[in-house]
Amino acid sequence: MVEDRGVASQLEKILAGVRRELESRKAAVPFESVVERARKNRGKRDIRKRLGNGPGIIAEIKRASPSKGWIRNDLDAADTALEYVAGGACAVSVLTEIRLFGGSLADLSAASAACGDVPVLRKDFLLDEYMLAESRAHGADLVLLIVAVLGGETGRMVRSASEYGMEALVEVRDQSEMDIAAEAGATIIGINNRDLATLCVDLSTSERLLPRAPKSAIKVVESGISSPSEIRRFHELGADAFLVGEALVRSGNFAEAIRTLLGA
Repeated sequence: MVEDRGVASQLEKILAGVRRELESRKAAVPFESVVERARKNRGKRDIRKRLGNGPGIIAEIKRASPSKGWIRNDLDAADTALEYVAGGACAVSVLTEIRLFGGSLADLSAASAACGDVPVLRKDFLLDEYMLAESRAHGADLVLLIVAVLGGETGRMVRSASEYGMEALVEVRDQSEMDIAAEAGATIIGINNRDLATLCVDLSTSERLLPRAPKSAIKVVESGISSPSEIRRFHELGADAFLVGEALVRSGNFAEAIRTLLGA
């Protein structure tokens, strides 16, 4: 549940829809069936093997967003994933929330099958173990866990993700959330420049929090990144990877857009 730390409004509206969709899926597919599928899917792909000395791009399949509406509704998940891999993405992120982002678990399965050795992140508002199990069942190697959503449950969800053979990208927006992520044992920490209460983006969030992240963690900058100069600046501040969606989706050539961001 969302804790009372000033995060409400837009996030609560999103979560209300996520809960309704989740209850529908639970009614349609028993938890035990989802777990059985998840346990059979054991071939985890490690993002660390895709990160070198330079910055990495986690390229996102993103058709829409609450703040922009439809960005590109003709995206094919498998084809887009293939182009992202060709461009040198260190991972592919798949938005699976349907109402506001236009995604689906079918997109996750299709992208995972197309990605070869490149790991796939399920990006959604994960609430419980059912959503972890279905992530693995549909081919996710990583899952996004948002501290603003999970609060004190973050540590338990990180451990549960590991039990299913996945790693957690634990998302934070302030120092108190960073502390929760560190206490949860997060090995991959995402700093979201987007305020989930207002959906506004402020790149100074990453400037402030990157130096405060655990040194051993992989550090990912999320939201608002659209230029090679921003990639260079935040990489110099300690970012290992960048989660980029809209800037890629709006481009005419996904692979070339990734290479441009990386300065190749």
